[in-house]
Amino acid sequence: MEIKLIEEETSLDDLDQESKALGMGGFSVTESDEIKYKERMKRRKEVQSKRVKERDLEKGLIIVFTGQGKGKTTAALGMALRTLGHGENVAIVQFIKGGWDPGESKALKVYGNALKWHSFGEGFTWETQNRERDQELTHKAWEKSILYLSNPDYKLVILDEINIAIKLGYISLAEVLSSIKTRPALTHVVLTGRGAKKELIDISDLVTEMNLMKHPFREQGVKAQRGVEF
Repeated sequence: MEIKLIEEETSLDDLDQESKALGMGGFSVTESDEIKYKERMKRRKEVQSKRVKERDLEKGLIIVFTGQGKGKTTAALGMALRTLGHGENVAIVQFIKGGWDPGESKALKVYGNALKWHSFGEGFTWETQNRERDQELTHKAWEKSILYLSNPDYKLVILDEINIAIKLGYISLAEVLSSIKTRPALTHVVLTGRGAKKELIDISDLVTEMNLMKHPFREQGVKAQRGVEF
């Protein structure tokens, strides 16, 4: 492909398109000649540097992990670990879950007061079999969540399985949207759980849908195991 100089008037969309056309490199591109390959990658670096330079905003993000696949809470807790590693405070409030003591809560205790972890659920609905009690615990979880969402000392607030609590009718979507919209400007909030509402997705900055392809419980009869499910 023709290598061209970056011009100031080049739009971000143009840069994105050129980045895509240049590709990731390696043996996925067509150049067999190493000199031409180096030219392509040099151009790719120039384009990427320009893309990064032009996108320099900083803001608190609304992040949603949803979908039928496994990994939603795991992704959120990975962000917690990353944030804690930078010396920032993190709050985790678990809705619905709480019938077991997950390995992550044990491991993250080493961060002391930098991490606040609250589990208000008593298990899945078929285990609790008590809608009023489930709703009561959801309201307690939400009251605690509001305290962290309004506190600028917390860089990251994770509302684990809140999408399920909304779906089950235990908490108002409008109330959740209102609170996350009015949080401090640089506070990130992560909302997990399958079945995220469209209204939430519409206002979010980052949405990842976990797609289920295979699962050992359903297909092989493998039970939940330590280190994998909890």
